[in-house]
Amino acid sequence: MVQNYHRDAAGHLHWRTAEKEDGPGLPPSSQAIVSPYDTSARYARHGHIVSWKGFSAHLTETCAPDGPNVITDVATTAATTHDSQVLPGIHTRLRSRGLLPVEHLVDAGYTSLVHLEQAARDHKVTVTGPLPANPTRQHRQGNGFARDDFHIDYDHQQVTCPQGQVSAGWHGPYPTSSPTAAPLIVARFTKSQCRPCPARTQCTTTADSARTVGFPPRELRDLQLRVRTEQQTPEWKTRYAVRSGVEGTVNEFAHGHGMRRCRYRGQGRAHIQHVLTAIAVNIERLSGLPPTEESPAPRRPTAFQNYLDQREIHRPKSWRTLGT
Repeated sequence: MVQNYHRDAAGHLHWRTAEKEDGPGLPPSSQAIVSPYDTSARYARHGHIVSWKGFSAHLTETCAPDGPNVITDVATTAATTHDSQVLPGIHTRLRSRGLLPVEHLVDAGYTSLVHLEQAARDHKVTVTGPLPANPTRQHRQGNGFARDDFHIDYDHQQVTCPQGQVSAGWHGPYPTSSPTAAPLIVARFTKSQCRPCPARTQCTTTADSARTVGFPPRELRDLQLRVRTEQQTPEWKTRYAVRSGVEGTVNEFAHGHGMRRCRYRGQGRAHIQHVLTAIAVNIERLSGLPPTEESPAPRRPTAFQNYLDQREIHRPKSWRTLGT
């Protein structure tokens, strides 16, 4: 394909490689054509195991314990679109249909501090999902002073380090390039404060610079601390366990209805396929309703849940077993 070649300064064609020293390198994944049959398909990878070429489908369904669970929204995006960017559009469509939930359970890929705040402000929806942990090196390694060890005084625009030093600069908030990242305030300490510090090795490993601490504005910071505290409680984990039910729905779409194979070319037509599949699933679920005078039977446990039960391994209750 033409996209796999480039011309050098002399006008000669060369095969593109990942090495930028020999040319412009490979095109970004959002632009790279990966299929001669559908030029809008893109390559994506989750971790080191799951990869595909095509598009991404995002499913939203109800999870009531006393009735059928139906699909309320289907979003089809480019494979390179991050999950967290899809959430605002889902809420907008659900509001237009009068189907907004009070609480929306999502996995970690859909959570971002900005969208949690936006959903609560614009739609009165509580987004429940694991919020990413502190990304600093010290927190990841569990050794040294992480951002949460610094005291932030928004009123006086000062940050105090664990050794009692007060920051000499407060700048921002700066906008970020990512739509899912919160604006960032940066507090800076001076070299004269950090160089003689006896705990310097626990704070920063850079010899010629001082420590900087980045954090979101006060409203987002308060939300961040509250959510991270809540998600450590047993009550939050029990409530969030209900989200596991959607994994069975994804499996139903993929293996029961062949959604991982596009029957049409282009994202728009692929979305039609996804919507028609969701309609078929909803009809199938609603057609299995018992008479109104009888209580609906709970959905059967998955094979993995049966495996845990047979070996008496504790598992949180999910929506599949509520009411049994």
